[in-house]
Amino acid sequence: MYTMASRSPAVRGRAERRRTARRAARRRNRSRMRELPVITVVALAIALLLKTFLVQLFVIPSGSMQNTIDIGDRVVVDKFTPWLGSQPQRGDVVVFKDPGGWLEAGPQNASDGPVLRGVKDAFSFVGLLPSDNKQDLIKRVIGIGGDTVACCDGRGRVTVNGVAVDESYLAPGNVPSQRPFNVTVPSGRLWVMGDHRDVSADSRYHMSDPGHGTVPLANVVGRAVAIAWPLSHIQRLGAPTSLSSLPAAAGLGDGQQFAGRNPLPAQQPRTVGVLGIVPIPVRRWRASLRRGLPTG
Repeated sequence: MYTMASRSPAVRGRAERRRTARRAARRRNRSRMRELPVITVVALAIALLLKTFLVQLFVIPSGSMQNTIDIGDRVVVDKFTPWLGSQPQRGDVVVFKDPGGWLEAGPQNASDGPVLRGVKDAFSFVGLLPSDNKQDLIKRVIGIGGDTVACCDGRGRVTVNGVAVDESYLAPGNVPSQRPFNVTVPSGRLWVMGDHRDVSADSRYHMSDPGHGTVPLANVVGRAVAIAWPLSHIQRLGAPTSLSSLPAAAGLGDGQQFAGRNPLPAQQPRTVGVLGIVPIPVRRWRASLRRGLPTG
């Protein structure tokens, strides 16, 4: 028969173990709380590095690239290979900063208080939220430095260095251009056009601006390599062979006179919103992207 005295050491032992376990749990919780700010800072630093040097996700707010890229699509932009000296080529879809006068800065949300505005600015800086004052656009490269881009030939097609381009990626019902133009792209610049020509205020629309509608290579943020969202739109964005296979230009030029009046797009371009970052590096395999990919 057990007495109270014989049971008390075991009882005291269990109670002590419970107290020890509770103390250990409190220490772990305190340790986690101390580590949380460090983890947060490290995560934000990694996010900023990814956004700056590797890849970034952009949300498309307008229809200038339909039907290749639709309104609201999220596109993955390769920002890594430009750091290695890679330059956009004909047919690439690129995101670039406003060369000047292509976009108007939209007003900030006046209903946001200073604290909320500060938080939004901080998250926009690291790429976790769209920025209210981002000045980025997305278009397709039609001509690179030295190319002579013109429209239209006898069959109404755009020509690059005298070669007619089969633009199967154009939005249904669109013609290559509703206005004639003939320009030699200066070295270090790009001639860009939207796939939805009827609503795209692209290089054609800014031929009277400084730069005559061409975009400096320095303004290119990166190359759009894929549509990541929505699921029904997921696809890689390759350069169509009708553009990528064109021969190089014979020489560089300073640009020529532009004829005709400005197009009247039904929809002005809007800034490409920065949505977030993709936490994986993307390495461009240009040759593989250009073989057997859909043209839009």
